[in-house]
This record gives sequence, structure tokens and C-alpha cells, in this order.
Amino acid sequence: MTPDPSTAPGSSPGRSIRPALFALAIGGFGIGATEFAAMGLLPELAADLLPELHRSDPDAALGRAAMLVSAYAIGVVVGAPTLAAWLARFPRRPVLIALAGAFALASIATAAAPTFELAVLARFVSGLPHGAYFGIAGLAAADLMGPGMRGRGAASVLLGLAVSNVLGVPLITAIGHATSWRVAVLTIAAIFAVATVAIALTLPRGEHGPGTSIRTELSALRRPGVWIAVAIGSIGFAGFFAVYSTVASLTTEVAGLPATAVPWLLAVVGLGMTAGNLLGGRLADGGAIRTLIGLMPVFSVLLAGTALLAPFPIPLTIGLFLIGTVGSVMVPSVQVRLMDVAGDAHTLAAALNHSALNIGNAIGAAVAGALISSGWGFVSPLWAGALLGLVGFLCAWLSRAVEQRSRR
Repeated sequence: MTPDPSTAPGSSPGRSIRPALFALAIGGFGIGATEFAAMGLLPELAADLLPELHRSDPDAALGRAAMLVSAYAIGVVVGAPTLAAWLARFPRRPVLIALAGAFALASIATAAAPTFELAVLARFVSGLPHGAYFGIAGLAAADLMGPGMRGRGAASVLLGLAVSNVLGVPLITAIGHATSWRVAVLTIAAIFAVATVAIALTLPRGEHGPGTSIRTELSALRRPGVWIAVAIGSIGFAGFFAVYSTVASLTTEVAGLPATAVPWLLAVVGLGMTAGNLLGGRLADGGAIRTLIGLMPVFSVLLAGTALLAPFPIPLTIGLFLIGTVGSVMVPSVQVRLMDVAGDAHTLAAALNHSALNIGNAIGAAVAGALISSGWGFVSPLWAGALLGLVGFLCAWLSRAVEQRSRR
């Protein structure tokens, strides 16, 4: 019988776990806001934190302000494996409360930063809890939902991230434009404060986690299968981020739509991510590596098809929705695959998923920028994404082949 996700396993009948799942998703919502809203607020950040450079060369100031985005991504890559390995031995409830509280404090520090350098440092610190939170929260959600629910547990927390791309990021960006970027970041801090209180009130006290040691968690890094799974996430999903970083240019320069259409196209991608997230958890629980091998080629075909039809607004809109959907469907499968090949190091494996995705973010943005600056046009990142998706498919196929060989 499939476990009822509305009640906690081992609890009295009718006891709802939905408040706890919702509390964990609020943290994911806040993470989505703090990660992506900075991209829409870069002009305000450049003008306030780099005033002299902005007055003399606005484009150079904007380029330097992008370090605030990169600093967060670097924090995620560094913090995910290190914090996850260290925190795996502690009970999950206090760890999640501490991580959500750390997000709130780091957001306040960012808003209060008097200089650009301190703001970059605060953004780096803000990224450190990212992977550990999603990894540990996903495991906690899976435990609440019952056996065989790893994919759906991860998806329930990632749902907050997906919804944030539809509602949170546009709202926070609008607040920043109407007031200041500091008020926008303080709003994000308030979201994390709500998440901290909600987790403390709803997550069961008896939930203790696996209690593994740092040595056990880090031992997973010696497994080739873990690094192949990381490659699936970092290379295979780089195409998604290459497209996401150029949605504005595709909208205005290729499809010929006005700039006012850009937020709507970004929301379309977010809606696709939300729809994909709802399906992705079930597919991951049904077979993570099978899902990745089956959908990576579909993902590449979607990217190539959207590249061909990008000059036409309606096909571009449909293509972006489907790219967001299929990309989001596969994210829980990458996390479950990492857990499948990591032995007992489930906490580290779940967190590494987000290191891989942020590496993919960096690769995708770099590839898109290099192609466009070299004169290949605004559609070229879609073609590059299609090729990267095929490399991701090869990594997924290799992952299964290595596993089958080791079994024999």
C-alpha cells in the first residue's frame, strides 16, 4: 500500500504532516528568492555599491556587480558537501532550524553591507547553507512521508523553489525596484524568519536522522558513481541555465517582443518548473536512472526545437514552458541517483545535488556569454544546451553501465 502523505508514519491516525512539509517548502521558497532575485536587482546593486564606477561606466559596474550572483553560487558549491557532511550526525530538526535562521541572518548582513566587498562576502555566506538545507530537508520530508518516498520528499521541498520562480522572485524584484534593493533583501530575511519559526513549530521532535559520521559521509567521494552522477547534474542541466540566463534576449532580440514581456516569459519558465516538480518526485521514486536516461534526449530535442522556432512568440513560449517542465522533472532523479550510488552517505549525496546544479548554472551562463559575445547570436545558447543535454544523457548511460558492471 502506498503511504498516505497526509499523515506521519508511526503517528496517531489523522495526524497531518502537511504543515511540516509546508514549513520546509517555505525555506525553499526563500532560497529561490535569495538566489534569483539578485539577478533582477543588479542595476540597483551596481548603482548603490559601486557609485563611482557606475557613473563613469554603467556597463562595467553591472558586470562587476554580477560577482554578487557568482559569490552565492560559489558558497553553494563549497557549503553543500562540507556542511552536509558535518551536520549529518546531528538531529535534523535543530539543524534545519539553525540553517533557516542562518539564511535570515546572512540576508540581514547582506542588506546592511556598507561596501561592495562586504556585500560579496555576505552573499558567499548566504550560499553556504543552500545545499545542506535542501539535502537535509528533503531527507526529513521523505522520512515524514514514509518508505520509498525519497523522490517525493525532495520534490516537496523543491516545490517551494519552483513556486518562488513564479511568485517570489518577481515580487521581491518589484519591491526592490519600488523601494531599494536593501528593502528587498530584508523581505527575503523575513521569509526565512517565518520558515525558521514554522519548522520549529511543525517538524516532529522525534525525528533524529541517520546519525552518520563525517568520515562515513565523506567516504562517498571515493565512489566513481557519485562523480558520474554529479556530472549528470552539472553538465546535463547546464543547458537549462544557459537558456534561463538569456530569456530576456530571446524575448526582445529574437522574438521581437517588448521588454514588458520578459517577466511573463520568466514566469512561464517558473510555471513549467512547478509542473515538472509535481511529477518529478514520483518518477524518481519509480526509477531515477531510468528517468534520466529517458528524458535527457527529450530535453535536448526540446532545446533544439525551441532554437528553430525562437523567432515566433507562441512557439517560443511553449518551448520555454516545456524546457522548464522537463528540466524540473529530472532534478529529484539526480538527487535520488546520488543517494543510490553514495552508500550510507545520504545526507552528503542529497546536498551534492545542489552543488552539481550550481556548477551547471555557472557552466551554462559562461557558455551562453561566450557564444553571444563571440557573435554566434542569442539563439546559440539553445543549441549549446542541446549538446550539453546529450552529454548529460551519456553520463546517465555511463552511470547505469558502471552500476551493472559492478553488480556482475
